[in-house]
Amino acid sequence: MTDSRSDLKRGERGMSPEKTGGKVKSSGNRIGKKIRQKVNLFSVRAGLDIPFLFLILVLVSIGLVMLFSSSYAYAYHYYADSFYFIKRQALFAIAGIILMVAISYFDYHHFHKFTIPVLVLAWILLGVVMALPGTKGVHRWIDLGVLSVQPSEIAKFALILWFAHFISVNFKRMNTFKIGILPHLFVVVITVGLVVIEPHLSASVILLLISTIMLFVGGVKKKWFIIAFIVVAIAAVLYLTFKEGYANDRIAGWLDPFNPEYIKDETWQTSQSLLSIGSGGLFGLGFGQSRQKYLYLPEPQNDFIFAIVCEELGLIGALLIIILFILLIWRGITLSLRAKDKFGMLLGVGLTTQVGLQVILNIMVVTNTIPNTGISLPFFSYGGTSLIILLAQMGIVLSISRTSAVERS
Repeated sequence: MTDSRSDLKRGERGMSPEKTGGKVKSSGNRIGKKIRQKVNLFSVRAGLDIPFLFLILVLVSIGLVMLFSSSYAYAYHYYADSFYFIKRQALFAIAGIILMVAISYFDYHHFHKFTIPVLVLAWILLGVVMALPGTKGVHRWIDLGVLSVQPSEIAKFALILWFAHFISVNFKRMNTFKIGILPHLFVVVITVGLVVIEPHLSASVILLLISTIMLFVGGVKKKWFIIAFIVVAIAAVLYLTFKEGYANDRIAGWLDPFNPEYIKDETWQTSQSLLSIGSGGLFGLGFGQSRQKYLYLPEPQNDFIFAIVCEELGLIGALLIIILFILLIWRGITLSLRAKDKFGMLLGVGLTTQVGLQVILNIMVVTNTIPNTGISLPFFSYGGTSLIILLAQMGIVLSISRTSAVERS
């Protein structure tokens, strides 16, 4: 034993790495591997997708311009500062873009390990918000002073990340009930249930639609979608039949938004939105020339900002913005479907689909195609944390694009 120790010490002092055998080499390899792993946490890879980045920046820029136009009258009346909303939103946009670019260098595969922590965090925040004082009977925001956090936004990302992680790991067994349905049912019921209690109907609908799309892409058998549709339809009918007040008033107001019985309390925002859209015509009244934003349309910088877009830019301007959203969603889905692995594909599809769903549902609400459910328009509606989270999610799609097999232009 003593001789062995002496030999080892002599080897450490004087022998070259080649003469010490494979031990030094293997140790060096392990250290090198750890260094490479740390470096690969952030990498350029093949370069991000410029068309997708360009579409995001264009939409953010137009969104900021329209936010200022729609909000300055409201901001001056209530805050004595016409720039109250745009100053804050511009700062959040800058922070969000910086975060988006930073995340685009982050290797998205590392999000695997964040799946459970993010999901648990979302559940905790959804529970915390219920213990805080509500606004007009709803509990949706956690006020942190400088900004307010909406847990349902984090829940959307948490659910997408859960599906992308779990399905990619168990893709070959997704056609079984034990793997393809049971664990996802548990996660969705808890997440959506907590959001419904707030109550936040629009976020609940988006979460359910995201879940459906992710499971469909993940290879779940079609019969389960039919069963789920029947169950949800029955639950919705029972809810609207026995639940008085909040939901039923919105349904009644949706069917007749200009009815004097509802217009004062329930449908004033919807009726003013329709007047905004109608007065815009084909080419609009001109930038900054909206009349409804002068305290007729309540909080025009939020969920109903698209009505001001239609009034000032007309049908032509609104269609151009819709086309930009379509191009963004198409490009995001294309990048995701050509990702090098199933995790990247599912994660990208989920994040891009969320944007598409919110755009569609927001425009449907603003045009009174569906009842008013309080859905923000991505990149346009005022909201600092939602904008930062949205841009961070687009950063993940850009990260996926760095290894996506698409032609770059």
